[in-house]
Amino acid sequence: MFIVKYIKDVFGALKSLFVGLRRTGYYFTHHKEIITEQYPDNRDTLVLSERFKGEVVMPHDEKNEHRCTGCTACELACPNGTIKVVTKFDITPEGKKKKAIDKLVYHLELCTMCNLCVVACPSDAIVMAPTFEHSVFDRSKLTKVLNNPGSKIMDGVE
Repeated sequence: MFIVKYIKDVFGALKSLFVGLRRTGYYFTHHKEIITEQYPDNRDTLVLSERFKGEVVMPHDEKNEHRCTGCTACELACPNGTIKVVTKFDITPEGKKKKAIDKLVYHLELCTMCNLCVVACPSDAIVMAPTFEHSVFDRSKLTKVLNNPGSKIMDGVE
């Protein structure tokens, strides 16, 4: 009984091999059907999936304003400490202290692209961008400050 099962497995493996070889031979003889995209030659026409997650970015408007309130929800949601929110206290025109972000530090080398920080953000201040070329020679270039210098929170965002 063992020998019969063994022989069936061998013939099943050979059948699978020949099916794969037949498919390879077909594509070898029919050059008109291009399956593989040649990266980086196709950068201009490259279309990424809508669900692709490349890195976390903080959008700013034309007045250099962002939506981040400094609530640290993204920092708490991150499973491995990729995001660090550095806060400061600004004084409002009424003379009250108000918490604001000084900088939002993002460590791309630690990020698992899990999207938990984006989901946790109550003000939609951060999003996942479709960038994927992150190769650098200096690892320190993978640590980014997401808010622009001199940026401030948008009016009406609390």
